[in-house]
Amino acid sequence: SLRQLEPLLGRDDALWAAELKGSSVPPSDGVPPLHVAAELPQWLVAMLAAEMPEGEILALGRALAQPAPLDLRVNALLTTREKVLRQLLIEGINAQPTPHAPLGIRIDGNPALSRNPLFTSGRIEVQDEGSQLLCYLLAPKRREMVVDFCAGAGGKTLALGVLMQSQGRLYAFDVSEARLNKFKPRLKRSGLSNVHPQLLASENDIKVKRLAGKIDRVLVDAPCSGFGTLRRNPDLKWRQSEAGIAELAAKQRAILTAAAALLKPGGRLVYATCSFLRAENQDIVAAFLAAHPQFGLVPANQVLAQQHIALDTGEFLQLYPHRHGCDGFFAAVMARAK
Repeated sequence: SLRQLEPLLGRDDALWAAELKGSSVPPSDGVPPLHVAAELPQWLVAMLAAEMPEGEILALGRALAQPAPLDLRVNALLTTREKVLRQLLIEGINAQPTPHAPLGIRIDGNPALSRNPLFTSGRIEVQDEGSQLLCYLLAPKRREMVVDFCAGAGGKTLALGVLMQSQGRLYAFDVSEARLNKFKPRLKRSGLSNVHPQLLASENDIKVKRLAGKIDRVLVDAPCSGFGTLRRNPDLKWRQSEAGIAELAAKQRAILTAAAALLKPGGRLVYATCSFLRAENQDIVAAFLAAHPQFGLVPANQVLAQQHIALDTGEFLQLYPHRHGCDGFFAAVMARAK
């Protein structure tokens, strides 16, 4: 009822709501258009229609409208998944292993964990299963030189450091001092000693250029639309636009090119986003490979199989909440020729 809604609205919003209600005409067959049924912007549905059938768009939209589960990653330097699961059970928290990530745990509900000894001691971190899987695609080894190029608050950096058994050298690059400051207490809890946070002015910072051709593995979790995280950030779908996607694509291409220059011959590059749009994913990778013939695509399903992870989404990793239960993620694995 507009009459019930009006007291909660400002003047402009009340006028907009009255105009909307007066002008809306339901479809003659009573079936809402796909973008309405999926609760997604019309332009976004039009983009997705080139990639998937209507039924899947609807399933995706409905999954994105549901609350996200709480996923944890166990710090294997300090404990085991089995021990954490037993402790959570003792505390009355219902939890089970994640379907694919070897160190993941999925919690029922949303219990407060910030003061839990498992968290304060660094034995667990909050991290979506999809985000954890990206680290297994990079598959860093002990004593290697590794870069997390867009580290943010450091969730994937910490996971990479554990996979490296706190050996070698792991750089956490980001252009945001605030995000890196949030990372510092997480790093302290983790017990890792091989991580080196570095604030960059841009992707072309001198700190990046000094490491050109010296790095074994680089993860580029590029800035993106974030559509894969709509369960956690539902307002994102109304703040993005087609023009915004084009601007992001230009930034993604520049970051990927700069990050690739770090790799030594034989090195591995993983490009990832928390998006399911081709314009931010496959199109970026295709343009990069066309411009850099020294790089070749490595099938993601083969890399995961080598890590004993039974998940096959083809040559790219493409995760969807309605199929895989985690946030939406894309990743491509590339190798520089030796």
